[in-house]
Amino acid sequence: MDEKEKQLETIKRYFPEMTPLQEDRLQELWKLYTEWNEKINVISRKDIANLYLHHVLHSMSIARYIKFSPGSHILDLGTGGGFPGIPLAILMEDVQWTLIDGTKKKITVTRDIVEKLSLDHVTALQVRAEEVKDKFDFVVTRAVADLDVLLQWSRRLITAKHKNSLPNGLIALKGGAIKDEVKKLPKSEYYEVIPIARYFAESYFEEKYIVYVQG
Repeated sequence: MDEKEKQLETIKRYFPEMTPLQEDRLQELWKLYTEWNEKINVISRKDIANLYLHHVLHSMSIARYIKFSPGSHILDLGTGGGFPGIPLAILMEDVQWTLIDGTKKKITVTRDIVEKLSLDHVTALQVRAEEVKDKFDFVVTRAVADLDVLLQWSRRLITAKHKNSLPNGLIALKGGAIKDEVKKLPKSEYYEVIPIARYFAESYFEEKYIVYVQG
């Protein structure tokens, strides 16, 4: 079994409930991202060999923290090449996803992958957060900015009407010195910091966190 297959089997082990279509879409991601990465540096060239573990499974950790209710509308802010939005959209087909990024070449990659995977419940837009007019149940994001900045960008985009097990808010994938970032949040904010190692045993996730801030 090669490295790609090993990583894919790891995902299947953590998400055994996936349908054959979901597994096929995951399988297709390797080809699509490696082809794009030869043209555009979507993922670090040193890290493309770890696509499934470092990018796809990392994104999917949010699905272990919360399964969004059918009909929820989620914004992936600063999606880059489609993370965490595309892996989450593969898992949650009854949720509407809007993936935004200000960089044209990155959103071009995201749109192409969305189209090739026939993810009809996903919209990819080249816009900045301040240009977005819609409201969403949650904003998800990965490696975009510090928490206090993300909260400033996100708060006006979060609807007041709740339909999920958690109150609407911001869910950010974070690594490293998370305590310093959390200290910058206003004292009145409710937040949770969840170690991803709670869900996944691989050493890569030892200093990776999901941070939820109520909207």
